[in-house]
Amino acid sequence: MSGSRCKVHGEDIMTYFARHISVSIDCPADRVYKFASDPGNLPKWASGLSGSIRKAGRDWIAEAPMGRVKITFAAKNSFGILDHEVILPSGEKFYNPMRVFPNNNGSELIFTLYRKPGMTDRMFSKDAQAVARDLKTLKTLFESNRVP
Repeated sequence: MSGSRCKVHGEDIMTYFARHISVSIDCPADRVYKFASDPGNLPKWASGLSGSIRKAGRDWIAEAPMGRVKITFAAKNSFGILDHEVILPSGEKFYNPMRVFPNNNGSELIFTLYRKPGMTDRMFSKDAQAVARDLKTLKTLFESNRVP
């Protein structure tokens, strides 16, 4: 399944198919943002980045199943934006839009997963399941009071 196409100045522009994966968390959005926006906390809830992580300038370097990856995060902000870019050892980049926002007196966390060209249905489904598991882990950390 692919996204859509249009032409801009004669150039073919294509969007990727996107799946929005979300979880409601019984904790205020500002608290979820504070924890989730700290890259040092990634190994506690993001299984794909569950190895060591260290700061390197503006970026972070993490040990991941695919090797050492570089992660660049959106600047701290008051809008709950948790966007980040992951650069694989091959140089391939993945932009990951992510937001946390209020849901009554709790919060909603949403991650947008893009389906890249060449991904099979099985590969995309597996990625979506991994993201859902990670978001559930984050939810469990908050709702079991394991986040200070």
